[in-house]
Amino acid sequence: MDTKVGNNFAVVNLGAFSELAQFTFKATTVPLTVQGKVFLKERLNLSSTEISFNTLPPGKSLSFYHTHCLNEEIYIFIQGEGEFQVDDAVFSVTEGTVVKVDCEGERCWRNTSPAENLYCIVIQARAGSVLDPDIQDGRKVGRVVSWEGKNRI
Repeated sequence: MDTKVGNNFAVVNLGAFSELAQFTFKATTVPLTVQGKVFLKERLNLSSTEISFNTLPPGKSLSFYHTHCLNEEIYIFIQGEGEFQVDDAVFSVTEGTVVKVDCEGERCWRNTSPAENLYCIVIQARAGSVLDPDIQDGRKVGRVVSWEGKNRI
């Protein structure tokens, strides 16, 4: 998997969700290894968020609860079915479910399917860092849209 970098961008193709098992995350500060998890911060040189792609096999659960000191998390479920727990609240998650968890929330999730992987994208961002509502940070550029004659990478 190669990261392509240019002026003002970086791009990486992780492949299909069904191929996430090729990735193994190994924590550096605690003895933790997770198959089917890949973080994008270093691959894309992210400076404001951490994004990870995650797979959880049928019938499996995270083996621990966790919280964050500074970052809230947003879980976007892409495929499969499971349950999510924040503190003492448990709710179902399926394709299209989006969960936001505050820093202090003790979180964990599990795959309740007997046969299908549970896939999600997790975005971590500094709590309270988005200052402008909706699209106010964006600005229209006075340039006509054209796809012809561009450099293909």
